[in-house]
Amino acid sequence: MLTAFLMSLLTPITPVLPITNSVNEPNLTSKVAQSASQRQIILERQEMRPLMGKLDDVPMFNSNSPEIVQTEGILLSAFPPEGMAHPKAHLNFPFEGRFDLFTHHISKAPPPVDLRTLYIGAIAYNPTDQPVTIDTLLGASYLSQPDAPFYDAPNYSLNNNGETYRGPGDRAMLDILRGRRQNIFPAQIVIPPKQSRMLMNIPIPVKELDPPLNGRSGLSRLRSTGKIYVATLALYARLNADGTERAPNLEEWENILKIGELAKPRDVVPTPPDRTEGFFEYSRVAGVQLGSQWFGNLTDKDSNDLAIPKSGESYSYGLSLLQYGTMGTGQVQTAPLKVRYPDTAYSAHGNYGVQYNLTLPLHNPTNETKTVTLSFQNPIKYDKPVGGLQFFEPLPEDVFFRGSVRVRFRDDRGLAQSRYVHLMMRRGERGKSLVTLTMPPSDRRVVQFDFLYPADATPPQVLTVMTAP
Repeated sequence: MLTAFLMSLLTPITPVLPITNSVNEPNLTSKVAQSASQRQIILERQEMRPLMGKLDDVPMFNSNSPEIVQTEGILLSAFPPEGMAHPKAHLNFPFEGRFDLFTHHISKAPPPVDLRTLYIGAIAYNPTDQPVTIDTLLGASYLSQPDAPFYDAPNYSLNNNGETYRGPGDRAMLDILRGRRQNIFPAQIVIPPKQSRMLMNIPIPVKELDPPLNGRSGLSRLRSTGKIYVATLALYARLNADGTERAPNLEEWENILKIGELAKPRDVVPTPPDRTEGFFEYSRVAGVQLGSQWFGNLTDKDSNDLAIPKSGESYSYGLSLLQYGTMGTGQVQTAPLKVRYPDTAYSAHGNYGVQYNLTLPLHNPTNETKTVTLSFQNPIKYDKPVGGLQFFEPLPEDVFFRGSVRVRFRDDRGLAQSRYVHLMMRRGERGKSLVTLTMPPSDRRVVQFDFLYPADATPPQVLTVMTAP
């Protein structure tokens, strides 16, 4: 299942069907085309609506390129370039106040086989003359092996106990959704003037694995009392006198920051966003994006309510819509990048680590009782309108979404409910009901839906409201 962890996106600019490409399966394009030709595409006519609301302006340090790391060096540096051996590796973006730190990297033993443990470090520097305090509000980071292995699971599982996850991105986002701070993250770090401290110094071991390949995903929500600079770096474990491994120390991290080049191998170069023909390669992100959470109150125009669909009808809202994947809405939800490296993504395609907080004030304006469902779906990706949503029958094997969502609502007895649901959805899959409401005439019911978009998922998905016939 680790091949899914390596997926990047390759999309025809004028597609009916998107094409995905895995970095270790260069011929997957033809495989997808062949398998798709053997499946039936079902068009379900319905309305696609752009998602109301917008991203906030909280910056996110987004360290996702190179995804596979096989050399020591700089993953992403927002430090100033002055005094650095490789100035172009430093993007000069200071943080102050609220910001997020997202990381998603893989260690693959480089040839000749080197089974040393790779460490991912996040270093923060205080350039001011006063101490700066960094509070870790929430934080989680997990390995693929053994913390959160990929394995098969039902497409729908109740997950109120938080024990269902498939992959480290899935597990880390679930922790943040549940408001947790993993104990590997100190609650508070004080950085003296003109000094550095490590926000993170954590391993990705491969020695006991076959193949020697392992990944780690994480997200921290942080708050700084003053100006700081942040970088993520890669170093292999150092050896003690007895031959055992140890984590790199602060001095060693500071040294690689000053003299290091960008880590390798580099990911595929992105397609310029103004390309209008051929294939569009999104590539992976290494930069600072503007936007940590999307807040949306989904209502009808000039109304405080959201009228339920007519009997037998439905409408959907796109989630993580992106360039050439707007699902007919023309809306791109992708967080813009304030700074980036020239060979990495132009924007934060996929919105990994972004939390969607959506409120649906449902209203039954009719004089009849209606049954209404809310579902999370993974239709076939498209850009220009096709008259509805497209689904596959039978479903392919490739999984496009692994993650948990939360729904909060009052049930038909008037009791408050909070429900976590784990979803493992294949490409072109319809999805089951997250919430079913029986709404009498003139009834109003508020449903809150939220989740964090997990690494190792392929956008977009949709949130669908349907009224039974």
